[in-house]
Amino acid sequence: MPRTAQMSPAEKARLYRQRRRDAGVEEVLFQLPGHAIALLDDIKHRQGLRNRSQVLLQLIEEKGATAQHVT
Repeated sequence: MPRTAQMSPAEKARLYRQRRRDAGVEEVLFQLPGHAIALLDDIKHRQGLRNRSQVLLQLIEEKGATAQHVT
């Protein structure tokens, strides 16, 4: 393992993203209107979730389960 003290911030970030990908997690950056963010935050608070990613994953899984029942 390379010594992190000698790595540039860009190299550290690249290695971090690679470790996340290796663990099956991909980072996605996208833009949403403010009202959509507020809705995500409201759901997060009501469901007791830690972050917006958990909210999105929950909504995606629910939508997938609904779609499977319709077909």
